Amino acid sequence: METVTKLQSIFSVVKPIIGMVHVRPLPGSALYNPSVLGMREIIAIARKEAQILQDAGVDGVQVENIWDYPYAKTGHIAMENLASLAVVVNEVSSTLSIPVGVNVHMNGGVEALACAVAGQARWIRVFEWCNAYISQVGFVDSVGAQVAIMRNHLQANDIVTLCDVNVKHGSHFLIHDRSIEEQAKDIQQQGGDVLVVTGFETGIAPTPEKVELIQKAVSLPVILGSGVTTENAGELLRVADGAIVGSYFKRDNNWKNEVLYDRTKQFMDEVIKVRSTIV
Repeated sequence: METVTKLQSIFSVVKPIIGMVHVRPLPGSALYNPSVLGMREIIAIARKEAQILQDAGVDGVQVENIWDYPYAKTGHIAMENLASLAVVVNEVSSTLSIPVGVNVHMNGGVEALACAVAGQARWIRVFEWCNAYISQVGFVDSVGAQVAIMRNHLQANDIVTLCDVNVKHGSHFLIHDRSIEEQAKDIQQQGGDVLVVTGFETGIAPTPEKVELIQKAVSLPVILGSGVTTENAGELLRVADGAIVGSYFKRDNNWKNEVLYDRTKQFMDEVIKVRSTIV
């Protein structure tokens, strides 16, 4: 089917694993300090971390402006911030032989798409494609329509959208009367390409039962967005179509720390074992 084909057009393996490049504070963010880290150093760190992830065997890399907190909402993200992120995405894409994606906080779907087009990325992650929730930045509304229209305008329909269901780090009480299966169906009906399912916060995995509920409700691919480890990869990847892994590849499971080659390689060795059991 079309959405699976889109995912398969990016990854040639089953159960693809996407590693995270957490870009250091960029121009336009509150933490940016060029006397400590200017653009040259920011790019160098991003390229180094992306290369470590590729060398350790991940199937793709997602570039994210996670250090640019406190986050601005979509529509209010500084132009200089997005221009800088697009440069980093392009530098990472040009460095690697594996595909690259991009995520822009907070729920910057249109902004991520612009960075993806400028930076040769293959996908974007969107926290709230449909519905709404309350995050650290307050009310976060859906952006699916804006992204879909912009994608068509830019003739970038080959860029895949990874859309969260009940994204972590937020309250979904606003839509508490809608089940997670109904929210997944909303995304499918409103044109999302791939679903991302997470635990409640960074480092917390969704249960296999939660993944299976979503799998049964829709025909879209479902990938994991948090909490996957070497220990639980076998159980979770048997019910999911892939995973995004960030903090687990870092020292002390802390996304602010450096990427560890050995830890990443050990995880990917386990994933290879899981793949070998799939008929």
